[in-house]
Amino acid sequence: MKSIRIGTRNSALALWQAREVARHLQNNNYLTEIVPIVSSGDKNLNQPLYSLGITGVFTRDLDVALLNDEIDIAVHSLKDVPTLLPQNIEMIAYLERDYPQDILIRKKSAKNKELHELKLATSSLRRRAFWLRHFPNTEFSDIRGNIQTRLQKLEDGDFDATILSLAGIKRMKMEIDYEMLPVMISAPSQGVIAVAGHSHKPEINEILRQINHQPTQVCVEIERNFLSTLEGGCTAPIGAFAEIIEDQIRFTAALCSLDGKNCIAIDENFKYNSTEDFGEKFAKVVLENGGKELMTEIKSQI
Repeated sequence: MKSIRIGTRNSALALWQAREVARHLQNNNYLTEIVPIVSSGDKNLNQPLYSLGITGVFTRDLDVALLNDEIDIAVHSLKDVPTLLPQNIEMIAYLERDYPQDILIRKKSAKNKELHELKLATSSLRRRAFWLRHFPNTEFSDIRGNIQTRLQKLEDGDFDATILSLAGIKRMKMEIDYEMLPVMISAPSQGVIAVAGHSHKPEINEILRQINHQPTQVCVEIERNFLSTLEGGCTAPIGAFAEIIEDQIRFTAALCSLDGKNCIAIDENFKYNSTEDFGEKFAKVVLENGGKELMTEIKSQI
């Protein structure tokens, strides 16, 4: 078989993720070739994502390349992937989740400040809303770009700290001080590398299934179904995290208003079975307890 062409964004982190998928495939004796593609989301670093007016801003160009047979598979950070996929594109494999958490990184001049005193840089509606839930008077600045760009902006900018995904810091092997943030619930499927394939390439998709991590798939499908049922796309203030603990799954999630004042949270332990859509089930609980009105309010504001 010829080399499997692996499409990826061309940032350092995205290329690391693509090489990780290549490593798994090579361990199964398949040849691989990495094909970097510049995404629309990487071209516009001045506007926050929600203001661009589209979902899938980081995945669209890879989708086009996959549909045009320029690549055989596409590697994504799963949290960037819309829950509604283009026709003929499907998620085939999920690597084992490593670090799902959000972390706080301060500049040195702010190391002694209390959390409620920090001026934060983040463009994520989820991170802003969940932070405001606990620290309602926080002042925010927008920040975009890859990890290195954001850290440079932190040093240069008029703010005290930023919030990043721990996965990116760990994968880049960056030696940097950070603080865990128990006030945050991760974005659905945060910390997961996923591989998309073309539905008309069953041979390649069957190869991909050999590297799939089933426990991770179970958890992220619950999280993404929760997100999809709430109709949150990738930008609404929605957190969702499922983890397998012995023979049960613990699912924690929340939908928050943009100002953090109104949050509908859920924390459930249950025995998993493949016939029930738990993500949809718990999302309906949120919707029936004020979530429908809250989602309407959020959409009108963004």
